[in-house]
Amino acid sequence: MAAPAVKVHGWAMSPFVARALLCLEEAGVEYELVPMSREAGDHRQPDFLARNPFGQVPVLEDGDLTIFESRAVARHVLRKHKPELLGSGSPESAAKVDVWLEVEAHQHQTPAGTIVMQCILTPFLGCERDQTAIDENAAKLTKLFDVYEARLSASRYLAGDSLSLADLSHFPLMRYFMDTEYASLVVERPHVKVWWEELKARPAAKRVTEFMPPNFGFGKKAQE
Repeated sequence: MAAPAVKVHGWAMSPFVARALLCLEEAGVEYELVPMSREAGDHRQPDFLARNPFGQVPVLEDGDLTIFESRAVARHVLRKHKPELLGSGSPESAAKVDVWLEVEAHQHQTPAGTIVMQCILTPFLGCERDQTAIDENAAKLTKLFDVYEARLSASRYLAGDSLSLADLSHFPLMRYFMDTEYASLVVERPHVKVWWEELKARPAAKRVTEFMPPNFGFGKKAQE
């Protein structure tokens, strides 16, 4: 059997790699996940830097095309295999998807990522979490999820009544965020809670979650 034409380089527990995998799963694309080790510094090796000079994951190889940056990878996969998730039905639909993708990238990722880092990763690395940073970013997410609650009370998904990349792009980081005590920011908002429950129940999301242990795989090492 021939090897899949699509290869993803990275460690699947990374939210950024998981974003690429989620889109491949949603589109039904066969792919190969090329295993890498962050601890071994695989992302700093010359052969990987030839694919991505910034030394970050994921990298996607699709035939002769090699690209990086997780949202660019996600857009490429869906543009090629499932364009309806980009709002391809009309310029207006695509514009709405783009808007909420920008919100995810610029309003959601940093505060949610900071909380995940401080609440999950920092303790496993033997460091003291920065509660001031947590509080500041929880306040930002409180305001953001209020906006989401209003939006999702008017439509099933962020960009309208159909699932899109704007929703899917939230999933990988939210998967870890919901393991923190700040999951209440989602649970307390009924429309946001339903939206999240639908996202995590998708078959593609369940498959990707299998690669994403709650502690990013650091727990065992921290206990040894």
